[in-house]
Amino acid sequence: MGVGDVSKRILLGRKLRSAQLGETLLPKRIALPVFASDALSSVAYAPDEVFIMLSLAGASAYVWSWKVAIAVALVMAAVIASYRQTVHAYPSGGGDYEVATVNLGKTAGTTVASALLVDYVLTVAVSISAAAQYAGAAIPVLHNHEATFASVMVVLLTAVNLRGIRESGTFFAVPTYAYMVAVLGMCAYGFLRLAQGTLPDVESADLGITPDPSFDGSLTTFGLLFLLARAFSSGCAALTGVEAISNGVPAFKRPKSRNAATTLLLLGLIAITMMVSVIVLAKQMGLRFVDPAQLERLTYPDGSAVGDDYEQNAVIAQIAKAVFNEFPPGFYAVVIVTGIILVLAANTAFNGFPVLGSILAKDGLAPRALGSRGDRLAYSNGIVFLAIMAIILIVVFNAETTRLIQLYIVGVFVSFNLSQLGMIRHWTRHLTTERDPASRRRMQRSRVINAVGLSFTAVVLVVVLLTKFLEGAWITILAMVFFYALMRAIRGHYDKVSLELEADESDNLLPTRVHAIVLVSKLHKPTLRALAFAKASRPNVLEAVYVATDPVETNLLVENWERRNLGVPLKLLHSPYRELVNPIVAYATEIRRANPRGVVAVYIPEYVVGRWWEQLLHNQTALRLKGRLLFTPGVMVTSVPYQLRSSQLAVERGERDQQRVRAGDLRRGQADDRSDPRSSGQINR
Repeated sequence: MGVGDVSKRILLGRKLRSAQLGETLLPKRIALPVFASDALSSVAYAPDEVFIMLSLAGASAYVWSWKVAIAVALVMAAVIASYRQTVHAYPSGGGDYEVATVNLGKTAGTTVASALLVDYVLTVAVSISAAAQYAGAAIPVLHNHEATFASVMVVLLTAVNLRGIRESGTFFAVPTYAYMVAVLGMCAYGFLRLAQGTLPDVESADLGITPDPSFDGSLTTFGLLFLLARAFSSGCAALTGVEAISNGVPAFKRPKSRNAATTLLLLGLIAITMMVSVIVLAKQMGLRFVDPAQLERLTYPDGSAVGDDYEQNAVIAQIAKAVFNEFPPGFYAVVIVTGIILVLAANTAFNGFPVLGSILAKDGLAPRALGSRGDRLAYSNGIVFLAIMAIILIVVFNAETTRLIQLYIVGVFVSFNLSQLGMIRHWTRHLTTERDPASRRRMQRSRVINAVGLSFTAVVLVVVLLTKFLEGAWITILAMVFFYALMRAIRGHYDKVSLELEADESDNLLPTRVHAIVLVSKLHKPTLRALAFAKASRPNVLEAVYVATDPVETNLLVENWERRNLGVPLKLLHSPYRELVNPIVAYATEIRRANPRGVVAVYIPEYVVGRWWEQLLHNQTALRLKGRLLFTPGVMVTSVPYQLRSSQLAVERGERDQQRVRAGDLRRGQADDRSDPRSSGQINR
């Protein structure tokens, strides 16, 4: 096994056979943390966004916080219910993309796909950037190097996911469950203390909030509605990641649809409980929370502003610090696992994006490489592509979460709306043919759920576009347009290639003649083997071609050629500028032009080496020549390899790999397939 193979095995683990795909599928207990980490992590900052929006009208507007939470919970419940229907109706993993494509057409489907691709990339960039900002604040040496730190974390997440979805799921399960237990335990203990009358206030309870100038004075009915709409749309950030399960159904163990629907239900119950509990507790504990960029609006009891040195902790952190005021380890546990879950939220995108990419590749809307599974049966190319795009965003925006967050949420609600509309169309179409009363009632109920979900998500999308367009949402829309145009261009390319490759009657015609040329660099064993092989193919014309760059070497070759009497004429192509590739290409083109219905067969003698460093000691003339000849019509290229002794080392390595089988693997039919070592050859110049 070579150095590259050893490094790959250490990083990714042992290769898996295609028949072992079932071993990588997820049970519900692992699927929940794998696909729910993004949606659950949203609970860590969605309450913050609600209180920030309401604070624009002052602390008195917090009376609406629990009502906003209920509204968000209703939207989430409707969306969860809708996606439970989706995973049953469309279990292939296409999710919103498949729903929109089947029911609304290719344009809508491609729009959803572009929105989801952007949202997945932003999920990674936002989550990792947030973690990097926390790390930069806690570790001085990382200050001003957050983008580099975030990029390294993306690379580490990429490596973990390249090992396979099951292994990455097991890796992320413990911290995700720890986050659930910590936050739900904090809320349960807080409500217990509330019932006992011992619930303390949070650290910001004594502060006041100066209303934003735009909301100063009496609040009109329209102003209140607009404020609540903004708070509602901001709170709907808790819905990001809900769609991931519908895109990841193929990763579940059988029965896939039922397990995915159950996981969705668990996700909805946990996320709604956590979000509503946090907001209600924060209101009961007197929380005061404003935009971090507007800390001057917070005032002490004497009316003075808090100042720029005031440290405003997140909502969950303030609640945990107060609830566990008599048990500090509880506070640290909540804060630590919340920070970890923000990093792990990116893992949802690493599981959803590759699956969606593979489906788009099958439909011809993405490069086919995205549909290929790697050594660990994960969609490796999709994982790497997502990582590269996320790192680009992180570097461009310098890992500043405040700037990245403005780009977030637009894409996911575009897909929500089109998916809900597609499901309504789905039920309406099936109702026209369904005659069973019970089934019709179920479909009508599902259609109502989707209609309600569409109404809510449409309102959210409109509000988000109105309030965040100039703050960065336009970049998301532009990115969606770019991906849409790119996917349509890729589909157009594949359609054009397919049309050109379609066989017709003219493809049955044989060439009128075959003109074979054997490239010669020296008169040695590789050249003689190539000549013998060319003779065995019985072409109409056979000649050897040598590019003359040095008179001394040319004369020596001609003398040896005549002395051996090989029976094949030697043609010299003079190259005064010492070029090797262009004279051969020009000569092959000239032969083809003289006989358009004929074929020019070029035989390239190559020798094969076995050590990686030996490749660096030889030039790449053969590779460059083949690359040029591939674009020459009517020219066929044949490599004639000659194995040097060192190549036997590669063969022996391959044989050792095949023999390295664990006990019982042959009996179970799981012996690891080892591919033959591959080495590139060169013309010996």
